[in-house]
Amino acid sequence: MRVVILNFLSLDRVYQGPGSPDEDRSDGFERGGWFVPFVDATLEKRVEEWAATASGFLFGRRTYEEFSAVWPAITDPADRNAARLNTLHKYVAATSPVDVAWGPVTVLDRDVEASVAALKREESGELQVHGSGRLGRSLLAANLVDELRIAIAPVIVGQGRKLFGDTRAPSGFKLLSEERTPSGLIMCRLENTGNGSAGTYVRGQTNLAGAAQD
Repeated sequence: MRVVILNFLSLDRVYQGPGSPDEDRSDGFERGGWFVPFVDATLEKRVEEWAATASGFLFGRRTYEEFSAVWPAITDPADRNAARLNTLHKYVAATSPVDVAWGPVTVLDRDVEASVAALKREESGELQVHGSGRLGRSLLAANLVDELRIAIAPVIVGQGRKLFGDTRAPSGFKLLSEERTPSGLIMCRLENTGNGSAGTYVRGQTNLAGAAQD
């Protein structure tokens, strides 16, 4: 099974709070909602195409809870993103109890790295990580990510959590494609070449217990 991260970033690589001012105020973050002005039809189409290849989803606890509060209510059969999110298997990295009503769900409550490595060996298809930035950082540090699909907004946020530190791109990844949308977003796909080494993707200490909360 291939592990693919989908995320929205700023020019300074911040992933925190793209959707609304109150989405994530942890650590004193005050600049939420910075991505919304750049959403356009091209982004929506591309994200739908990217999500269409998912065989399952992997979330941190916080992202799972946010998604589970919204997506089950979207029942329009024409919404293909909702159809896949609501029906495909979901894995949740969590060290605290999770309401698994938005199923089917498997909770990964210990040794997340080993659990994801086992899924990569034993399952087929594509396991997508949407949002869940701290979890994504941990998977990158463990060299478990096969591909990045990111939308970069033409804005500098100036504070917040970054997906891969201060580097332009993670070590060992090569650019597969790049596209600019009418609103100025840069849509990129990057593939793991296998030439990086575990732990070189993310600067600073990676904490899987913390990752499980994101």
